[in-house]
Amino acid sequence: MSPELSNHLKSTSPSSIRLAQIEFSKRKDNVKAINVAIWNVSLPMHPAMQKRMFSLVSENSPFKDWIVKYTASVWESETQDAFFNILKSSGIDTSSLFCHIVDWWSMAMELVVIWICWEAGIDERPLLVIDAAYTNYASFAQRTGRKIVSVKRKLDVEWNYSFPSEEEINEAIREHDPAWLVIIPYDNPTGHLYKKSDIINLSRICVENNMWIISDEAYRELHYDGSESVSIWKLSDEDVSWIEWRRISIETSSKVWNACWLRIWAIITDNKQFHEQVVAEYTANLCANSIWQYIFGSLAHEKTEDLQNWYKQQKSYYSWIMNAFYEDLKKELPWIIISKPQAALYSVLDFKNITKAWFDSKDFVLFSAQKWSVELWGTSYTLLIAPMDWFYNVKPWEPNPGKTQARVAFVETRENFKLIPNILKRLIEDFEKQI
Repeated sequence: MSPELSNHLKSTSPSSIRLAQIEFSKRKDNVKAINVAIWNVSLPMHPAMQKRMFSLVSENSPFKDWIVKYTASVWESETQDAFFNILKSSGIDTSSLFCHIVDWWSMAMELVVIWICWEAGIDERPLLVIDAAYTNYASFAQRTGRKIVSVKRKLDVEWNYSFPSEEEINEAIREHDPAWLVIIPYDNPTGHLYKKSDIINLSRICVENNMWIISDEAYRELHYDGSESVSIWKLSDEDVSWIEWRRISIETSSKVWNACWLRIWAIITDNKQFHEQVVAEYTANLCANSIWQYIFGSLAHEKTEDLQNWYKQQKSYYSWIMNAFYEDLKKELPWIIISKPQAALYSVLDFKNITKAWFDSKDFVLFSAQKWSVELWGTSYTLLIAPMDWFYNVKPWEPNPGKTQARVAFVETRENFKLIPNILKRLIEDFEKQI
């Protein structure tokens, strides 16, 4: 007899962004997967980081004698300087900010859930998100016994996302009394770009209701409308009175810098007490990876002009793929709904206008990952995308907009993206022949 699993572990399912990849890995055929279900990279990381990685035992490296020590629990000072240098390159004053380094985004957000929401197992002071919201927020809330509530943005007739009304947000706050609001100004999964006025309005609501505001700024500088970058750190007391001391942002080495494997993230705040308690709490985790910190720390020495040129290079590459994909997909499937990404690296596809009433995006994704393929020029392909049902926090009796939606991440090569519209059209046709 095996020991019994906990109820939490027994009820756990794979994240929707990993589901297709997990199922495809079980196949034994020679089908090639074009994987746009999960954000990864197909570009080399920043040259300064490359140089550090390939000179770990050089004369100036702390690892030259092959000794790898713990770092301080809070940070390596150079790693902190790297994050502050990046913030400064976006026009942000860092003089009043505190920085704590952690190993990865998931740890950063999970720890913030624990630190800001009230005790586990009670519904008081939950987390408030704006749906469609990145799935891991709900997963972390469930894992840590905290409650998550949401308000929903809408995909309009121009296929752009718009915010819920201020009254809808205030109604949710009156009903649930959340401790904090998460915003993603360069949004995952929708590609929605917040305006500065949006951040001001949401921050004002948080001040009025004595809430924390947490800004996930992993994709800062990846926006495609030619505007200046936005950030929670660009707000002043003139914009929102008493905004100070209630702000937290999550920063990363992975997105803008093409370094998914380099699991270094930062929790930035202007609240000294929060920062000091975070340092105390994190001592149980010992410290973030010292080699990863050293590689990322190379960005502390880059000039603002050079970082800005890197941002332009990144935006040029991704905007070309996004625009080409949009045009090619509309040619193949004219009536499909596809969000127009203004930021980050994602689009939402909605199949409701081109599929039958019984269509379910999760079944569709499993069909493609588990058994479907199509041959193009002598190679068998399938397509991996992410079902959107888990991106919405809906009550059991509410309709889920994600049932007919899927997320596409702009992470494959240009050549593979040119194949996707035709593959997707044939995949839909074959899927609907099943019933």
